[in-house]
Amino acid sequence: MLASFIHRAVMQGIPLLYGSTGEILTEKSGNLNLGIPGVMYVGGISGVIGAFLYENSLSDKSAANGFLAVFIPLICCIFGSLVMGLIYSFLTTTLRANQNVTGLALTTFGIGFGNFFGGSLIKITGSSVPSITLTVTSNYFSKTLPIASKFGWFGEMFLSYSFLAYLAIICAVIISLILNRTRKGLSLRAVGENPATADAAGINVTRNKYIATCVGSIVAGLGGLYYVMDYACGIWSNDAFGDRGWLAIALVIFTVWRPNLSIFGSILFGGLYIIHNYLNNIVPNMTMSKQELFKIAPYLVTIIVLIIVSARKKRENQPPASLGLSYFREER
Repeated sequence: MLASFIHRAVMQGIPLLYGSTGEILTEKSGNLNLGIPGVMYVGGISGVIGAFLYENSLSDKSAANGFLAVFIPLICCIFGSLVMGLIYSFLTTTLRANQNVTGLALTTFGIGFGNFFGGSLIKITGSSVPSITLTVTSNYFSKTLPIASKFGWFGEMFLSYSFLAYLAIICAVIISLILNRTRKGLSLRAVGENPATADAAGINVTRNKYIATCVGSIVAGLGGLYYVMDYACGIWSNDAFGDRGWLAIALVIFTVWRPNLSIFGSILFGGLYIIHNYLNNIVPNMTMSKQELFKIAPYLVTIIVLIIVSARKKRENQPPASLGLSYFREER
């Protein structure tokens, strides 16, 4: 049961890892993008649209091309997420709009965008249930390592995931190395801490904010694609994504803005998110109302960590100094 629980926790945590990694990169530039839930939603529906168009272009679905079945939804997801990142960057960096309001508006827009096109696709298929199933595409996205079954519990815990799951870990490690070990990362962190000083040192503040926000949005959008194509087995239902986007933002605080810690934090959050489903095997006669209480565990843990981090007042565990503040060069 433990191996099964960890496996499901990892799968549950991968969308959170994508979302938190993308948001950490964005916040390191000083942009507080509360639109991450909307970005993940748009990334998911964009991939669904691409997969839907490809599957319906096939006269014989058994003759589907594996490369195209993955490439088309992936490109659509990247494009949709990138557009969301560009919208946010244009409003907050170029027009200097309030970042909190812009992010919340982007979340509302993203969810509405996803539900509109999701509902439209459901009507096109004439489905009797409020969902669409993209089995052909999902089968390619959810392929695991063929050797996983040969290693028993070890294979189930570490080798039985799709390429998007391993890509999430790779993205977190690469972004962590870029932020902490490269000159580009140092420039980006300088922009997030004090854009006026960075500007005076010759660093292009606007370009850094645009790049970080757009790349961060693309990474977060992949979390939405993973959820639909792998975790949900290619099934799209409106509003089925739940509060995972907000959990990803909470994970940013939990991991004190460190992408490498997000790898372990996402698994922990994934386990806390689904632990109520396993309580009957641990505590006999657990009532449904008591199980529901455990759903607040990820948020409760985040609040506790936030209190501890704030009390310790260590600078390295604090958010970027200019986070959420628009930069006016004229005031430098």
